[in-house]
Amino acid sequence: MLPKINQILYIKINPFDGGEPVEEYKSRIADMTDDTIFIEIPVEVNTGRSRALSYGNVLSIYFFDDMEIKNYFISTVIGVSNHVMHLFHIAKPAPESITKVQRRNFLRVHAELEVAVKHSEQLQFVALTDDVGGGGISLLCDDYIPLTAHNVLDCWLLLPAKNGHNDHVPFKSEVVRIVSTEPGTQRVMMRFIDISDRDRQKIIQFCFDRQFEFRKN
Repeated sequence: MLPKINQILYIKINPFDGGEPVEEYKSRIADMTDDTIFIEIPVEVNTGRSRALSYGNVLSIYFFDDMEIKNYFISTVIGVSNHVMHLFHIAKPAPESITKVQRRNFLRVHAELEVAVKHSEQLQFVALTDDVGGGGISLLCDDYIPLTAHNVLDCWLLLPAKNGHNDHVPFKSEVVRIVSTEPGTQRVMMRFIDISDRDRQKIIQFCFDRQFEFRKN
């Protein structure tokens, strides 16, 4: 589903240096053509300060549809006009490039990322994730590791960033379910119970970027 005229877009501007976008802006769609969306000058959600966009800015955008589902897409600033009002031109996404995520849920993607896990002072180990999302992760580990449902674990996820460096994302998680996979291996599904909003956003952005790469390929 594509956004509509007068719809509010929530925007993060990807820095040119490849760092993580931080500030979130919102903007109204003033008009559209077959290949272009015209938006008003964005204002920061927390402060109300306006922010001009520059040609070539890469934008991570989401909007809510009529079913309260978040729709994500990536776009680029392709022009500016200043006739009756100041408008920024961004590329309209192909419908198939838009990723949907319900407000109560988070997008999960397959990813093999290293995660350090601390169960207790006596039990610590390193494993690989099977999938990650804004609400939790699943990991694969040896089945002799004595984990059970409702265990609370301290974890550190090694998350690749766009700037070529890695982020160490700390969180507490609760084991929700454990299932046996191949002989000698168990899949441990966990939900976040203590994670900062900033670190959760890093994981969501990673999932969004990974999903976008999947769709391109």
